[in-house]
Amino acid sequence: MSLVRPSKTLLFMTVLGLLTFGDAVYAADAKSIDTGDTAWILVSAALVMLMTPGLALFYGGMVRRKNVLGTIMHSFIAIAVISIQWVLIGYTLAFGPDINGIIGGLDWIGLKGVGVEPSDYAPTVPHLAFMIYQAMFAVITPALISGAFAERMKFSAYILFILLWSTFVYDPVAHWIWGGGWMSSLGVLDFAGGIVVHATSGISALAAALIVGKRKGFLEEPMPPHNLPMTVLGAGLLWFGWFGFNAGSALSSGELATVAFVNTHSAAVAATLTWIIIEWIQHGKPTIFGAATGAIAGLATITPAAGFVTPMVSIIIGIAAGVFCYTALGAKERFGYDDSLDAFGVHGVGGTVGTLGAGLFASLAINSSGADGLFYGNTNQFFVQLIGVGVAALYSFVVSMVILKVIDLTVGLRLPEKDEIQGLDVTQHGEEGYFF
Repeated sequence: MSLVRPSKTLLFMTVLGLLTFGDAVYAADAKSIDTGDTAWILVSAALVMLMTPGLALFYGGMVRRKNVLGTIMHSFIAIAVISIQWVLIGYTLAFGPDINGIIGGLDWIGLKGVGVEPSDYAPTVPHLAFMIYQAMFAVITPALISGAFAERMKFSAYILFILLWSTFVYDPVAHWIWGGGWMSSLGVLDFAGGIVVHATSGISALAAALIVGKRKGFLEEPMPPHNLPMTVLGAGLLWFGWFGFNAGSALSSGELATVAFVNTHSAAVAATLTWIIIEWIQHGKPTIFGAATGAIAGLATITPAAGFVTPMVSIIIGIAAGVFCYTALGAKERFGYDDSLDAFGVHGVGGTVGTLGAGLFASLAINSSGADGLFYGNTNQFFVQLIGVGVAALYSFVVSMVILKVIDLTVGLRLPEKDEIQGLDVTQHGEEGYFF
C-alpha cells in the first residue's frame, strides 16, 4: 500500500473550508447597515457582558469568606461555558427559523449562515452583532440561578446544570417570546427579559433551593455577608450594565432606547428608596445591603416594561419592586427554604411583577410595536401577560427539577458535609480568597 501525501492545495482548501464553515455573508450592503445602531448594539453587548463579572462581585460579597472564590467562579465560568454553547447550538435554538412555535431550527448551528448581513430581528445592524448581544443575555441568566445554591453545590454539577438548563429552558423560552414562537404570536410583551431572563432564572432558583437543600447551619448560626463593599461594587456594575441590557434591547440608538434608558434608572432609584424606607421603619436603620438589593430588584422589575411605559410609570413599577421583593425575601424564613442569595425573591418575583406591570401600563404611544395595557383600555393584554409568565414559570420549574434530579442521581449535586464546612474555595478550586 502506498501512502499519498496530501498536496498543499488540498490542505489549503481544507483549512479554508473550516474557516468559512456556514457560508455566512461577510460583506453586507453598507446602505442596509446603520453605523450608529451598530455601534450602540456593540457597546450594549459589552455593557451586558460586564454585568456577569458584576454579578460575581455582588454574589461574592454576600457569601462567607471561605466561599468567595467559588461563588465568583459560578458567574465567571458561565461566560465561557454558555458563550460556547450559544455559538454552537444555543443561538439557533433560540432564534433560528421557527418550528411549530416551540423551538428554532438548526439552520444556524455553529453560526452557519450568520454573518454581517442584517437579520429580520435587527434590520439595521449586522446579524453577528445581534447574535453576540443576545449571547450576553444567555450568559448571565443561568449565573443568576447560582445565588440559590451558593456555598453547597459541587462545581462539576454546576457546569453540567448550566449547560442543560440553557439548552432546555433558556433557549426554548427565548424562542417562544423573542424568536417568533407561540408567545410572540400570542402578543406577550417582554422588552428585555422579565420572563426570558428573570422569571425563568428566579423560578428555577426556587426549584434548585428545594432540590439541593439547605446549607448546614441555616437558621441555626449567623451567615452574614463577608464583604459588603464588594457587593455594593457589584451592584454598581450591574446597574451600569443594565443600561445596555434594557436600552440596548431597542436594537437601535434612537428614541425608544432613550425611553428605556430613563425608565431603567427611574425604577432602580424608586426601588432603592422604597426598600430602605421599609427597612428603616421595620428595623430602625437603613442598610447599604438593603439599598443595593433594592436597586437590583428595581432593575429586574422594570426590565420587561422598560420600552413600553412612561418614566412616571417606571417609578410606580420601581416602588412595587421595593414592596413585593422586600416581602418575598422574608418568605424563605417563614417557609424554611434556603435561597442563599435571594435569586427567587429578587429575580423571580421582580420579573413577574414587571411582566404584569407591562400588562397594566404599556402604551402604544411609547412603543408602536407593543400594545396598550389594561389601564389604556386593553384588558386582554394583562391576561396575555399572566399566561406568558405563568407558563414560563411552570415550565422552568418543572424542567429545572428534572435536570437537577438527573444530575443528583449521576454525578451528585451536594458537596460532602466536610467539604461544605471547609468551603468551596479550597475543596473545589484549591485556592483561597484571603490569607489574613
